[in-house]
Amino acid sequence: MKSSTSYLTTSIPYVNSTPHVGFALELIQADTYARHFRLLGRNVRFQCGTDDNSLKNVRAAEASGLTVAELVGANADRFERLGQRLHISNDDFVRTSRDPRHVACVHTLWRACAASGDLYRKTYEGLYCVGCEQFYDPSDLQDGRCPEHGVALELVKEENWFFRLSRYSDQIKHLIETGELNVNPAHRRNEVLSLLRRGLTDISVSRSAERARGWGVAVPDSNEVVYVWFDALANYLSGLGFGSDETYYRRYWACEGERNHFVGKGISKFHAVYWPAILLSAGLPVPSSIFVHGYVTLDGKKIGKSAGNGIDPERLIDAYETPDALRYYLLRHIRSDDDGDFSEKRLEAAWTGELGGQLGNLVNRVLTLLATAFDGVTPEVPRSDLVREAARLPGKVQRAFDSYELHVGLSEIFSYLAEANKEFTRKAPWSDAKLLYAAKDIDHAMISARVGATLAEQVYGLAVVARCLLPFLPASAEILHNQLGIAVARHYDEPLVVSGFKTSSASVLFPRQRVFAARS
Repeated sequence: MKSSTSYLTTSIPYVNSTPHVGFALELIQADTYARHFRLLGRNVRFQCGTDDNSLKNVRAAEASGLTVAELVGANADRFERLGQRLHISNDDFVRTSRDPRHVACVHTLWRACAASGDLYRKTYEGLYCVGCEQFYDPSDLQDGRCPEHGVALELVKEENWFFRLSRYSDQIKHLIETGELNVNPAHRRNEVLSLLRRGLTDISVSRSAERARGWGVAVPDSNEVVYVWFDALANYLSGLGFGSDETYYRRYWACEGERNHFVGKGISKFHAVYWPAILLSAGLPVPSSIFVHGYVTLDGKKIGKSAGNGIDPERLIDAYETPDALRYYLLRHIRSDDDGDFSEKRLEAAWTGELGGQLGNLVNRVLTLLATAFDGVTPEVPRSDLVREAARLPGKVQRAFDSYELHVGLSEIFSYLAEANKEFTRKAPWSDAKLLYAAKDIDHAMISARVGATLAEQVYGLAVVARCLLPFLPASAEILHNQLGIAVARHYDEPLVVSGFKTSSASVLFPRQRVFAARS
């Protein structure tokens, strides 16, 4: 039996630069699940935020001539605005540099780990990547460079606080192997297990205030700052009030509900290893699921701020006058669990050929004929093969959610639409409708019933599609509900009735003129 409570989070991005389309993928995936869970009737809390306290933010501010607070504030504004423009339905947004709940949370978590005997002092010298915000063993490097960013590493020697990560290797491995901590997809789960089987080493969890330029959360009773990953991971509890007002914490974390994180593959180790270890040390529940997506690439290369090939998602939202063009492309044409290449030409093709050509065109044809033949009112829905196929669609989409294959869910929806278009063309109700006005020696009642049945089965199928699309394309799905004359569903299991409701063909879904605007 599925839990009635679901807590979802995205990772929190560094704000050393403005957001690009790669992070939009994570926002949209998490939002799609949040909306899906709400439609299942679950009590959902969904949180996003920004990682303000990294050294790379400090370096970026120095290079730009701004104060760290100025750069962080401006870029964090952009990330928060992007969520709003993508119609991300988060309930909270945590900025780690200025949310008063965050310092209280980090300090509470730190003291809990200290009380468990898992924090100790140690002098350490190692190779550090500012982009990854982590030390690397020489054996992990590629030609002496960071395997993620391809840059030379900095040699750092400090006396820091260390966390006994090694103490929790077997326990985390057991949690993952038994599914208590579910890492999706399976190949990412296997990567984490392989890492755990090699054994873990303890990690530094503080930095000198001098190296951090005094920016970050101070270590309790110390002149150091908390290591950015210990700081950042704590945000998942900060927004729930852990260490301050713990009402949401008790309702969404310290309960029998689901705790779901959505992260990119480059930070899966921090979420599937570091984070559970910190929580176990503090005596807190671990996450239920970690959904790991791949990278959005451009010509096969990872899109990233440091790579200089970022694509501004807001520009694409402006061009199509809706976020649903980008939402659709990233959810259907980028596999949920793997890398995928982004192309503005393929985005345009998806808008015109799939959204416009398969869905929008069918809606227009059905509703236009319905307005002519039945004054826009949907007749009684027949018991037909197409109606039965439409009724099976929600179950197929549900299975795609269960298996973390959102691209498959959309593929199922558009496979149904392909069949619906074929059936509409095969039955050609417009030809019968012409007979009703042009011929006298025909059985008008029989032909009218045949036209009505064809249109009604299409309207029913489109209503099913509209409901299935609510998590994926909320704005377009709402418009489609309105065109079909039915209320927007709040739960999947609400009765679906279309007969007797008046439809409207006034607006056009996915208009082609938006493509021309996108090109200019």
